Amino acid sequence: MTFKRLSDIDLRGKRLFIRADLNVPQDDSGAITDDTRIRASVPAIRDALARGAAVMVTSHLGRPTEGQWSAADSMAPVAARLSELLGTPVPLVRDWVDGGAWRAALAPGQVVLLENCRFNKGEKKNDDALAQRMAKLCDVYCNDAFGTAHRAEATTHGIARFAPVACAGPLLAAELDALGKALAHPARPLVAIVAGSKVSTKLTVLKALAAKVDVMIVGGGIANTFILAVHGHVGKSLVEADLVGEAQAILEAFPGKVPIPVDAVCAKEFSASATPVLKAIENLEPDDLILDVGPSTIAALKTIIARAGTIVWNGPVGVFEFEAFAGGTRALAEAIADSPAFSIAGGGDTVAAINKFGIADRISYISTAGGAFLEFLEGRTLPAVAILETRALA
Repeated sequence: MTFKRLSDIDLRGKRLFIRADLNVPQDDSGAITDDTRIRASVPAIRDALARGAAVMVTSHLGRPTEGQWSAADSMAPVAARLSELLGTPVPLVRDWVDGGAWRAALAPGQVVLLENCRFNKGEKKNDDALAQRMAKLCDVYCNDAFGTAHRAEATTHGIARFAPVACAGPLLAAELDALGKALAHPARPLVAIVAGSKVSTKLTVLKALAAKVDVMIVGGGIANTFILAVHGHVGKSLVEADLVGEAQAILEAFPGKVPIPVDAVCAKEFSASATPVLKAIENLEPDDLILDVGPSTIAALKTIIARAGTIVWNGPVGVFEFEAFAGGTRALAEAIADSPAFSIAGGGDTVAAINKFGIADRISYISTAGGAFLEFLEGRTLPAVAILETRALA
């Protein structure tokens, strides 16, 4: 992939518009519960300020109704946290699309946060007129939000078409570099771990990856569907019986690539206080719930991971939030951390597991993105990346 990078652009005296991913979780009172995405966005802002740019930053937050401002979806808490991290005041600008006094007052070395971009009607539909108005605010547009790269919206795609210069920020560039290394020219064997509750949400990813990887480990509810596909027992576990045929097709098309769990840690109810019982898959009873993989399965997976040259990880293999059923995901996480392979992990649950087990510093690259991460793995074109490539060739 060829695209301009923020680090290559002369920013002195320029007005820089950064599309960041500041969509952070909040509690019922509006307090930020995890500022990972804000902290990840700081390097681009700090670098631009140091190089003499007048910086404006925006992001979406939550799912507001377009055209309607609401306190619940306001970026005010983000502005406050960003001010703390940067060590300088970051004013929040509410009505910003057409510029005005705030833009005239924004000087080199200063930064403002532009209110939730999804308050603007036409944002999600990638309205050309809106994108053109936004583009007039800046000399340079920078996309540093990989988490939204799979969406063609006014602040992720449209503005990049019309801004004088369009480039990728350090976070977006790092994501693309890491994913390219993992998938374009990977060290072999290439092992993918795709886990989660439903096959239906990751079916196309499973099919695409099966053709590229040497081993594809499935876990969680996805694994249950594959267990059923080989006529195994899953009890009353989460399973998508209508997709068993799809799982069988993958197994037949790629024989030996998808290891099937042979044992599981089960319970009679989905609860943190449920009593865990280890069972071989063939011994599951109709009222059993599979909540984690068993030690024989873990041993097999650890052997696969130990031999890997590249590891791509998306999703936990059990209900790791419940300590009694966290063993499989913990063992998998530690095996990946101990492996000399290049490892890239992505998705909200995966990042939560990495943080819980304290292995972040031993994963080669951690992506905070979910949907964009999966679509890249699938081989889809990401609109926000494609427009940066187009502009780089212009």
